[in-house]
Amino acid sequence: MSRKASDNVEYTLRSLSHLMKEKRRKKDENAGERSLVAAESYTSINSQGATGGGGDLERAARRQFQRDVTPAFVYVVSVFSALGGFLFGYDTGVVSGAMLLLKKQMNLTALWQELVVSSTVGAAALSALLGGLLNGTCGRRPSILIASCFFTAGAVVLAAAGNKETLLAGRVVVGLGIGLASMTIPVYIAEAAPSHLRGRLVTINTLFITGGQFFAAVIDGAFSYLAKDGWRYMFGLSAVPSVIQFFGFLFLPESPRWLIQKGQTQKARRVLSQIRGNQTIDEEYDSIKNSIDEEEKEVGTAGPVICRMLTYPPTRRALIVGCGLQMFQQLSGINTVMYYCATILQMSGMQDDTLAIWLSAVIALINFIFTLFGVWLVEKLGRRKLTIGSLAGTTIALIILALGFLLSAQVSPPVTLYPRNSSSENSICTKYSDCNGCMLDPNCGFCYQANKSNIVESSCVPVDKKFNVKAALGRCSNESKTEELFWAYNYCPTPYSWIALVSLIIYLVFFAPGMGPMPWTVNSEIYPLWARSTGNACSSGVNWIFNVLISLTFLHTAEYLTYYGAFFLYAGFAAVGLIFIYGCLPETKGKKLEEIESLFENKLCTCGASESDEGRFKLTTHYLSTARGE
Repeated sequence: MSRKASDNVEYTLRSLSHLMKEKRRKKDENAGERSLVAAESYTSINSQGATGGGGDLERAARRQFQRDVTPAFVYVVSVFSALGGFLFGYDTGVVSGAMLLLKKQMNLTALWQELVVSSTVGAAALSALLGGLLNGTCGRRPSILIASCFFTAGAVVLAAAGNKETLLAGRVVVGLGIGLASMTIPVYIAEAAPSHLRGRLVTINTLFITGGQFFAAVIDGAFSYLAKDGWRYMFGLSAVPSVIQFFGFLFLPESPRWLIQKGQTQKARRVLSQIRGNQTIDEEYDSIKNSIDEEEKEVGTAGPVICRMLTYPPTRRALIVGCGLQMFQQLSGINTVMYYCATILQMSGMQDDTLAIWLSAVIALINFIFTLFGVWLVEKLGRRKLTIGSLAGTTIALIILALGFLLSAQVSPPVTLYPRNSSSENSICTKYSDCNGCMLDPNCGFCYQANKSNIVESSCVPVDKKFNVKAALGRCSNESKTEELFWAYNYCPTPYSWIALVSLIIYLVFFAPGMGPMPWTVNSEIYPLWARSTGNACSSGVNWIFNVLISLTFLHTAEYLTYYGAFFLYAGFAAVGLIFIYGCLPETKGKKLEEIESLFENKLCTCGASESDEGRFKLTTHYLSTARGE
């Protein structure tokens, strides 16, 4: 041991003596005040002192000293891995602004817009399922390299796309990379990180996802001024981080846990030594190997894990809660907001495409900031309170958004001009008496003149089927329109468009810290060790399925139920989710993973109510006691 390390050990031992005295005097008072790291460090040193004497104390102190000097290589591994999360966020977020340019240049119908968005999610769901097999047979590192190749190839295809079919193919290729990266990267980081940094380093991936969405929105805004081919740069720039990740991972190691699982023990020890630097790896290596041996015994002595989960009541209830959280995360409309953000702002009456794209960048920034805020809140409020408060605020925000669209519909400008000769081509649009009915029909658009804030000489006319930025006939059918003449497709002019912007901001202020990360956090905790991988795979599958369902149907839902009807529907889903979470989600804050299984021993509808019922019982008892005293 070096002189510096020896001094550090001596200092730690002196501090230990003082702390043990303090513990005797303030055992209960200080229990809740120590931080997680401090508590873990003190407990490990104290237990070693109780059983092994001075030599064990010195080894425990040495481990604490090594913990304080985490090698920089761990952070390098985490950052290069989290580039996959950045690409996940970028490629799902960039379509929001690109769609405003694409639907004009390629004349995309509502169905094609939904296909371009949802095809990525559908491909991601497929590759996430197949990625489990790839991870098990080839390893984490090759899986991430393959994902990087998908990201790069997809970016090239999208940037060079000459028609909507090629565009769709590029989005599918990108989706394959997203699904593979989304399930591999958190596992790789968790298996490479030291235990005291695992939560923080895995969180980097989540932050990179929201950071990627924000960066995509900024890129959308920057290239929105190129009306013709700006979308090519939006899609194509995603190749840069994917190439960086690919070449970076050529020099990064495989997961040591996967190597041990495959019997490559010597290579696993070398990788652990490389990641941990000068720290002792024997204890960690033995712990990983023993854990893998136990898992293999469990698998070898029982049937399929999913069957055991469904027949054992606590894990069945946990699976229902975990899948329910993921389902209601999507049904509350988060990916409608992120994928169609600029489109929603335009639907609300915002005429300038560039302004809508830049405002969606502001909304993406808010999502990123409040995700950071949630990382701090989760250990302050706990999972249950944070999730309930988040979903309650999300429900209110969706109601406000729906009311904004309803208010705009109530003051929708009337149609004042009707064609004298109603041809068969125009007859489908002459039946509408106001802008709201006209713009809900994908075959019609609203042509009007603006005299300051007044709408005059307005008409509902057919859309040019080849180029929906103009009408098929009449005043708005050519490029020689005057400055006072406007063509509105998919929206109506209204003074209430600001309500949509404010409600979207409120939505993400509540959603980002709670319903954003909590379904993933809770699912990582509520399953016992033997069911953890399968439980997380099932809940992730539910998330992807409902992601596809919502993103594929949003525009048609808005068309058939009206814009305000669609958001009232999402608000209803969120309200049902709030009831489900209040009744079924228990609090896991501060509990050991081994203790959480007991939270699901009661009936499903009472899992989450136990803590709140206990609080109400104590409050009632207090009031009764006070009343008797009076």
